Amino acid sequence: MNKLFIYYSNTGNGELVAKVLETKGYEIRKVTPKKDLPKIMFFKILTGGFLAGLNKKMELVNFNDDITDYDEIIIGSPIWNDRLSCPINTVLAKLNFENKKVKFILYAGGGKATKALTQIEEYVKDKEIVFLKEPKKYEEELEKVNKIVGE
Repeated sequence: MNKLFIYYSNTGNGELVAKVLETKGYEIRKVTPKKDLPKIMFFKILTGGFLAGLNKKMELVNFNDDITDYDEIIIGSPIWNDRLSCPINTVLAKLNFENKKVKFILYAGGGKATKALTQIEEYVKDKEIVFLKEPKKYEEELEKVNKIVGE
């Protein structure tokens, strides 16, 4: 079975998840937006949260949208303003998940991201979702990755 992890990370939480999944045989594809968020954290949160609240998409740099060779795909996204990150909105809009086993790993500061769940439902009906609370701060949260990969 060919497995792929597509993720966006702005603060490093996604990189930690990617390292774990790479050891479990997943190919890794990091999503890079053409335009970065502001460098100052306050403005980064304000801008990202505002754009996510509008369900905006971001233009991506060199994104490979070919997933034909993969049976299982995990999408990783931070939660911004109770929603998926704008780069992942773009990914979901570009990919066709038909006949794929799709899972999501969402990393957030807290909450259940109910609006993100609604967004996901628009693209993928049959899926698994796991929430990680700030894996950079709480490393034990990475143990939940085993749950979604079936270990």
